[in-house]
Amino acid sequence: MRELVETVLWALVIALLVRYFVVEGYYIPSTSMEPTLVPGERVLVAKFLYRFTEPQRGDIVVFRYPIDNRKNLIKRIVGLPGERIEITGGKVLINGVPLSGELFNRTYYSAGYYGQGEKVVPEGHYFVLGDNSENSDDSRFWGYVPRKNLLGRAFLVYWPPHRVRILR
Repeated sequence: MRELVETVLWALVIALLVRYFVVEGYYIPSTSMEPTLVPGERVLVAKFLYRFTEPQRGDIVVFRYPIDNRKNLIKRIVGLPGERIEITGGKVLINGVPLSGELFNRTYYSAGYYGQGEKVVPEGHYFVLGDNSENSDDSRFWGYVPRKNLLGRAFLVYWPPHRVRILR
């Protein structure tokens, strides 16, 4: 009986450590990341990644909401520290150059204080947008995400089974 209790306790400790430091699942509650992520999907987030590497433009990240740290949000990093960012004509301009490529091949709406005119992303912060710009509460409205608020990068949709895929 003692061995069974020890085994169960060690398994619990290991599971909690993995969840806290390595990888965790998150539920997608809204349409803000459509078509990339749809409500009801679940993603795995690599929580350890940003301990060793810097976040990159295009990463889908889970972070603590800057206005209420009790809430977690998921969005795509668009602006990096020190960059000039502007949303105009349906495009995101970084240092005056429009973003291109399949990750950014969508219409972005200039809305909110931070979505109007050119802004500079402060050092140690990131500008994040939902892929569904028309229906996303993101950096355009509440500002920049501090580096310390980043929880990790989403890398895999694991639920529902027919939609399992690696994210980019």
